[in-house]
Amino acid sequence: MKKKKKSKAIVINKISKEYVLHHQKPTFFGTIFGLEKRQRFFALKDVSLKIYKGEKIGIIGSNGSGKTTLLKIAAGITTQTSGKIKAYGKVVSLIELGAGFHPELTGRENIFLNGLVIGMDKDEIKKKYDSIVEFSGLGDFIHSPLYTYSSGMSLRLGFSIAVHSNPDVLILDEEIAVGDEKFRKKSMKKINEFSRKGITIILVSHWLDYIRKNCNRIVWLEKGNIKADGGEEIIDEYVDFLKKAGKYYYVI
Repeated sequence: MKKKKKSKAIVINKISKEYVLHHQKPTFFGTIFGLEKRQRFFALKDVSLKIYKGEKIGIIGSNGSGKTTLLKIAAGITTQTSGKIKAYGKVVSLIELGAGFHPELTGRENIFLNGLVIGMDKDEIKKKYDSIVEFSGLGDFIHSPLYTYSSGMSLRLGFSIAVHSNPDVLILDEEIAVGDEKFRKKSMKKINEFSRKGITIILVSHWLDYIRKNCNRIVWLEKGNIKADGGEEIIDEYVDFLKKAGKYYYVI
């Protein structure tokens, strides 16, 4: 029997991301005559990865390993220095809430602002508005400016908008695994519902138990490279690596 071909969600081909670190405040003459001290740093180096529809992928790795940079590129928040990336469908990210929220606007106004930023149209937002508010659990706070919200409240609002936007790929960071217990359970129920519908979920977290329980594929990044890609055995390899490096606190 012929094996069914997997549908692609995101294809990353030899992606690199370079940052230039300035060790002093840039000046006009320093820039023109090359006098300022600069250090080039690669957050990612020739990373290639195929992500398929319906996968629940956990991205793990030490601080500075390139996890967030990779997901920002996948979400279109930042661009790569070299290499190519292709997404098949709508990619919605909860990596940087600030990219689509305004602190002076109310929660209600931010629903419309953020909804438009992630690809919803005004009529769609109006239709789903009540459901977004109900899912967020913010109640009357929805009419208060965002700067009065706690980080947890902002996260709840951002997650609620994201899951109502009909994403094909949903990218989440570890903040979704912390905070209010009731909302965390609600969020995981929604994520599992998405997974059953074939929506691709990508999670990045240091909370390894959370990754082990909620992901069927693990990608381990270290120093801008993919060190391993596979099942939950990758987590055990990563824990051994951390123990040997004296960094076991990362898994707590």
